[in-house]
Amino acid sequence: MVARARWWERHLIELLTGVAPDAAPESTPQSGYDPRRHTLRQRELAKLTELRAAGHSVSFTTLKRLRSAYEQQGLWGLVDQRYARVSGPTGRVDQRVVAATVQAIDEETNRSTGTVGRLARRVTQILAAEHGSAAPALPSPATFYRLVGRLSQGRHTFGSAKTRRSLAKTPKGPFGSVSALRPGQWVQIDSTTIDVRVVLDNGVIDRAELTWMDDAATRGIPAAVLRPTTKAADAAVLLARSLTPEPMRPGWVDAVRMSRSVLPHRRLAALDDQLAYAAARPVIVPENIVCDNGNVYVSQTFRTACRAMGINFQPTHLGSPWENNVVERSFNSVGTLFAQYVAGYVGRSVEHRGRNAEKKAVWSIVELQALLDEWIVTVWQNRPHDGLRNPLTPDTALTPNEQYAALVEVAGYVPVALGAEDYIELLPVSWRTIGRSGIKLNRRTYDDEALNDLRGEPSGVLAKQDRWEVHFDPYDITRIWVRNHRHGGWITVSWRHLRSAPVPFGELAWQHARSILRRRGEDMATEAEIASAAAQLLDRAEQGPAPKAAKPRDRRVAGRTRSTNTPSGPRPDPPDEQDAAPGVAAAREGNPEPLAEVIPLPLFDAREEARKWSF
Repeated sequence: MVARARWWERHLIELLTGVAPDAAPESTPQSGYDPRRHTLRQRELAKLTELRAAGHSVSFTTLKRLRSAYEQQGLWGLVDQRYARVSGPTGRVDQRVVAATVQAIDEETNRSTGTVGRLARRVTQILAAEHGSAAPALPSPATFYRLVGRLSQGRHTFGSAKTRRSLAKTPKGPFGSVSALRPGQWVQIDSTTIDVRVVLDNGVIDRAELTWMDDAATRGIPAAVLRPTTKAADAAVLLARSLTPEPMRPGWVDAVRMSRSVLPHRRLAALDDQLAYAAARPVIVPENIVCDNGNVYVSQTFRTACRAMGINFQPTHLGSPWENNVVERSFNSVGTLFAQYVAGYVGRSVEHRGRNAEKKAVWSIVELQALLDEWIVTVWQNRPHDGLRNPLTPDTALTPNEQYAALVEVAGYVPVALGAEDYIELLPVSWRTIGRSGIKLNRRTYDDEALNDLRGEPSGVLAKQDRWEVHFDPYDITRIWVRNHRHGGWITVSWRHLRSAPVPFGELAWQHARSILRRRGEDMATEAEIASAAAQLLDRAEQGPAPKAAKPRDRRVAGRTRSTNTPSGPRPDPPDEQDAAPGVAAAREGNPEPLAEVIPLPLFDAREEARKWSF
């Protein structure tokens, strides 16, 4: 089309000026085209004769029309206007049909996904209801398909129903943005079901729920928790984990130590002693928590935890998932960067699931939690993020650790000492009476000698019918904590029938990790070391747990760690030996109570039993 217009331009310039555009500068006009000797009509007839002699079928009318268009519009006037014609998105379709089609597409938003054929039937019904016998007919099937394709573009009318409903809620105007200028200024929290089948404590194979936090300023993950079903206590405990450093674990590579990362370890450790032997996951203190309106987050337990830690609670508007977009998008990254490499991965939907994929589940939820924690420190915190680009150097993306190191130099770091009492405050609460046998909670009885002066006594809290405030950890049933409304502080009360108390991950694993670190060098971790550690982590996740641990002490530490999952915060100290229940003290000393003589029951004899009946 352009070449044809250029061809005509050359001939018309020669017709108008007498000289071809590609002629030499001093060239004289061609014979028959000199404007000083020949009129315009004579020149047009000469050009027509030349073109016909060259084999081009051109009429005198066409030549005059093109000459006039070139004089008025230049080269654009020589372009075939059929190719430049501008038409509306609906073409020449009757506007009544267009309006009915738009209405039918709007009605598909909350319906189950159908086909274009069903939509055409609905359009016919709308036209008949509005116009009766004067209703226009639908265009040809091909035209109708093109019309529907243009009107439904980007609305997923014939795609995912979930996506279609979500897009329908999106505001029509432009999106605003909230800038996070320092770590923790805006932290988003949400829960999702991870696409990995795990072996739960009761032997049932099912998917676990992942609850984690995402810092908008650094795109770092302050904390993450895997649970069979997320409870309000899990979200509250997640706050405690975000305020405490991630300790090095046995088996983690030396490259993920904070002292060998890009984080300003020396200056941070000078401010907070807890960071001396921590892993390369920065401690981020949330200022504002953004969450959806799920029951877990709007619960009194989570709100109380935020208030206790001085965190502003900011729920999103109903039906506005885009307000929590940072953490929503990060869940997709978990599936592509972590979950798909883990044994037991089942895909994001049934059509993406392999044959008998659920039978490959080999990790327990506790072991998968340990893998997730290691993956966050090793991979996520050291992976360049597209959302962390400097406007002055947009070609380079920073990692969450690099962004934190840059922002903490400007915003500063304030250590938050999360003590045992702070941890208790984050736990769920229940109001109970203290009876002669102790405190009954969830069909378990807790008792301690420290409750002797409080048995049957009122607490003085009239709003709670003089009951006592009891805090408990849903994942550690060994003890509860009773607030002393008279003298202040907390009373640790053990479970009466406890025979062996599980030891949470804490000092034992921390000291074991320190002994490993002392045998290693102090040089800065290289990118190759981090990449190697990430590859080894994904290989272990895909192969499943090893049949045996490397060393006896490592097995003991791992066994105790698995008993109560990873640390959720500074755990309160257990009661002293003299304050513990007798059964608990005996179990701790390794002296279990002697068993009574077992007297087996005799076999049941129906005939002998019938002789004893009296009629």
